Amino acid sequence: MSMWRNRGTKLLCAALIVAMLAPLFGQSDARAASQPQIGIYLDGKKIVTDVPPFIIPKANVTMVPLSVISKSLGANVGWSQATKTATIRHEGQVLEMTMGQKFALVNGQRTELETTVQVVNGRVMVPLRFVGTQLQLLVTWQQASRTILLQTRDGSSERESLKGAWVSTVYNLDWPSDKSYGQAEKQKQEYVQLLDELQGMGLNAAFVQVRPSADSIYPSALVPWSRYLSGKQGVDPGYDPLAFMIEETHKRGMEFHAWFNPFRATVDGKTDSLAANHVAIAHPEWIALSGGKHYINPGIPEARQHIIDAIMEVVRGYDIDGVHLDDYFYPSGGTFPDDAAYAAYNPGKLGNKADWRRDNINRFVKELGESIHREKPQLQYGISPFGVWRNIADDPTGSDTRAGVTTYDSMYADVRTWIRQGWIDYVAPQIYWSLSFEVARYDKLVDWWANEVRGTNVELLIGHAPYKLGTKEAGWSSAQEMINQLNYNKNVIEVQGDIFFSAKDLRRNPLGLIPLLRQYYQQ
Repeated sequence: MSMWRNRGTKLLCAALIVAMLAPLFGQSDARAASQPQIGIYLDGKKIVTDVPPFIIPKANVTMVPLSVISKSLGANVGWSQATKTATIRHEGQVLEMTMGQKFALVNGQRTELETTVQVVNGRVMVPLRFVGTQLQLLVTWQQASRTILLQTRDGSSERESLKGAWVSTVYNLDWPSDKSYGQAEKQKQEYVQLLDELQGMGLNAAFVQVRPSADSIYPSALVPWSRYLSGKQGVDPGYDPLAFMIEETHKRGMEFHAWFNPFRATVDGKTDSLAANHVAIAHPEWIALSGGKHYINPGIPEARQHIIDAIMEVVRGYDIDGVHLDDYFYPSGGTFPDDAAYAAYNPGKLGNKADWRRDNINRFVKELGESIHREKPQLQYGISPFGVWRNIADDPTGSDTRAGVTTYDSMYADVRTWIRQGWIDYVAPQIYWSLSFEVARYDKLVDWWANEVRGTNVELLIGHAPYKLGTKEAGWSSAQEMINQLNYNKNVIEVQGDIFFSAKDLRRNPLGLIPLLRQYYQQ
């Protein structure tokens, strides 16, 4: 069960309490219409309703659909057409409200109402302030973000957010070291030390790269053992690294997310050292060479399914907390030789190759998510795209940035569609720039992504770049930059956690970051 999602088994009616705050709003309908829709969170979980609440101006009462109560609260509700009476039963409370009457019955006792129950466009609407009071919810109104925070008697308004680090296995960047090739015990010791250090900083999740380049750090029937375990691809390391890492991570109460690099097949364009069952050897017809690397061609349906099958092998076989993809879809630069695939596999008859490429990635993202949730509905499925979707110069709905690469135009990853369609559980954009880098400023991008997930069931995590601390790029001369970014996130209710790239860059304590992180997370 994820730390930052599904903290409780029941969802109480988050939308139910806006009426309690109507006096706090004190604004006309015209002003309300010009402002963003109010966000509502219950015990840290955002509640999304198909019909928004509305405020009766003169009475300053907010009305919500009766269906919200049953779906979000888990209460039993009823509507009698004959008597025009709404009934709510929840945890020993029985509330009865009848149209035309400015009073309700609470367990048979009369209680005055500020307005009566209504039927609007076939929807039964009930006064939120009254219902919320009867449910004894603690309510906090945040004016800056126009957000209502609700806390139940058995809930918590301050749930633990996700605090993770990416652990790269490619090139032996984070784990294991190239000094540990063929030494199972040394590799185990290295991972234990890595975990201890990350947890000591205050982190609670590890995103471990289990598929660095169409291979694996676990025994697989579909792909070869990774060379980063032994120095040679296809060599059994003598133990199951993935099983060991999951066990050690869970021992500490931390989450383990299996990170897959989806379409990269090689890191150097060479095939002479690949194992016989590597996809570039077994299915060369699926492979495209671009920028000195081999890629699995996303335009070939069988190739996409091969990747899904490889990921599902882990989903079925291991007690992971989530499936995590990085931004390796189409390469962001150079030419990609896929004319033949475009001609052969274009069921939608898309006349624009860029749209066709985006459609290929969309199909992959959607089908993988469906496969994961069919097998294990509780698993979190998320993707970490490049931090800029599109620049405002190319799309008026894009971010106020001037990035040379964008996820939509360069990697053909239409993340907006994934969010709006609910194909993923969370998005973790790599916002690897500082608060003072004007080309792509951190705060502007956090706000943009927050707006993208607002009103959806997709949560937002932020990818941070401690590897840039101490570099010459604007804003990275002090470790306080990282703390300033975390503090900024506190004021953006959509941000549900942070992931740092990467573990080695945290562990080297750039510019004294570790004590600052410890202090920050202890507060």
